[in-house]
Amino acid sequence: MHQADTLEKIMDRNQSPRPRHAAAAPGRYPRVICVTSGKGGVGKTNIVANLAYCLTRLGQRVVVLDADLNLANIDVLLGLTPRYNLNHVFLGEKTLREIMVTGPGGIAILPASSGVLELAELTEEQKLYFLAEMAELGDSIDILLIDTAAGINKNVIYFTLAAEERIIVLTPEPTSLTDAYAMIKVLSTRHDVKRFRILVNSAQSEKEGLAVFRQLTLVADRFLDTLSLDYLGCLPYDKKLPQAVRAQRLVTELSPHSPVAAMFHKLAKVIAEEQKVSQADGNIKFFWKGLLDL
Repeated sequence: MHQADTLEKIMDRNQSPRPRHAAAAPGRYPRVICVTSGKGGVGKTNIVANLAYCLTRLGQRVVVLDADLNLANIDVLLGLTPRYNLNHVFLGEKTLREIMVTGPGGIAILPASSGVLELAELTEEQKLYFLAEMAELGDSIDILLIDTAAGINKNVIYFTLAAEERIIVLTPEPTSLTDAYAMIKVLSTRHDVKRFRILVNSAQSEKEGLAVFRQLTLVADRFLDTLSLDYLGCLPYDKKLPQAVRAQRLVTELSPHSPVAAMFHKLAKVIAEEQKVSQADGNIKFFWKGLLDL
């Protein structure tokens, strides 16, 4: 791709029909959901993979983007060995479809790799090429699930800001609560993001999950203005989950009747049945244009 290919041309190209792939239904756009956390070790990648699996079983066409560009791990979690990764796309050597690997249940995964360039370091030509690639892919999927890195680095901010929906994952640990609040504070005060969905992981009970959410809400209400925190739910602590991780399998596939698997299916159903508030903001092309604008 040459510099002469402007952003506007890429946007127009995304709107033209592509008979090669199944297109989204008229009036519908792929949803872009970013799953992030202020702290590592809260089970974020596991959540993304299991939700993707459950959404696929509900008939949704799901692509998982491993956006931890410095430390890829979703392929390790699933026992996959991708030959190519996002770095090959950034370098213009492969297309997104060429690096895509198929995971459990037919979920599609765009793998990252350690040492991949940060988005902020990409040239304009690389960004335009990547944008065109993602726009091409967007016509044939329903949901793009983004698994970000932990913490509040530049790449995490990029992906989180550009997504239509943001799910913040935390656990009952005090440090997790503190770091989740820090993430929300940065996105709210510096980037004017005002709505977040909260998912509590490894809760001993629904009561504990709600208590953690209320703690976060109290702090946010006290120090942050005009903020909306929506409780998505809580995932119970379940011994079946670490067993599945050790086997490099999804708990929803290996132990489909376990309590945590049942909750994953419930969450997926909620997400799949939600009526979209804004169609345009969910379009893949707007997502990647947002990355460029950032």
